[in-house]
Amino acid sequence: MESAINTLVCQFKTFAGKDGSATTLSKDEFKSLVVSQLPTLVKNASDPGVIDQLMSSLDQNNDGELTFMEFWQLIGSVASKHSGLC
Repeated sequence: MESAINTLVCQFKTFAGKDGSATTLSKDEFKSLVVSQLPTLVKNASDPGVIDQLMSSLDQNNDGELTFMEFWQLIGSVASKHSGLC
């Protein structure tokens, strides 16, 4: 599990560092991360409306960016839905 957590943190930091703040995901960074890293776990990930709705549901402080803790909600939600795969 440590390896999985390390991968999640590293992927977040890699995508967050592409523009703006290196500690948050902009909408474009979030879309890029979801499309490339969660293509089958987030349905219609390439649809801008889906990304807008998903980001809005995660962005607790409504600042237009996602902190790691806000992003982590998505990971928990996706993991919960796929908990029977083991």
